[in-house]
Amino acid sequence: RPMKKIDQVAFIVQARLGSQRVPQKMIRPFAGTTLLDIMLDKLTNKSPIIPNKNVFLSVHEKELKDIGNKYDLNIFHRSEASANSEGTPVTEMYEWWDKLPHEYCVFINACCPFLTVDSIERFTSDYLKSDSNGMFGVVNKKNYYWDEAGAMVTPWPDGQDVMNTKVVGVTKEAAHCLYAGKLSDIGKGIWMGKFNVPGDIELYSMDNEFEILDVDYEWQFKMCEALYQAGYK
Repeated sequence: RPMKKIDQVAFIVQARLGSQRVPQKMIRPFAGTTLLDIMLDKLTNKSPIIPNKNVFLSVHEKELKDIGNKYDLNIFHRSEASANSEGTPVTEMYEWWDKLPHEYCVFINACCPFLTVDSIERFTSDYLKSDSNGMFGVVNKKNYYWDEAGAMVTPWPDGQDVMNTKVVGVTKEAAHCLYAGKLSDIGKGIWMGKFNVPGDIELYSMDNEFEILDVDYEWQFKMCEALYQAGYK
């Protein structure tokens, strides 16, 4: 089928103030700015590839809309039900699925302050060229993993008796920073693809594990803020 075109893609940042682990983390002062400002500035001012007219901030609370209004982008007025949703159904969580003039979306996690414009652009470029409707950022891990029953799930080389992370196979871990999917699929209850069907979601390997640092807990907020202030941008 023909390659996707960038004008068919909506770039979506979604936020809310109802975080329980780090209250109001999206608007809380972070190294002289906010997590939301950092991401919106990257998408609208730092990328020559992403069209500003394709960037959407999906938010409900006025404080978040006020930040969005500082940038050349679109505000999608998220409902209170969506802002309070925990992800099910996906049509409530991503209620914009049938309300945007686009066929596909690239969804970006604004809680990752070190995610670079270059990575967002490369992810987008690969998605445009991909035959898959869904793509998910992952990080390649060379470590030891076991399932709940204690069976090792790490690919292990034959004849290797001593633990050595240099020789074990790669296990892919969700990066939770970049996602892509077809908007109409969300209407069918599918986000990026079917997780239980191998290969249905194309996995995109991130080059730098530092980029995927995700602020979910208070200690992560403080650690990332200190690193950001120290110049790790």
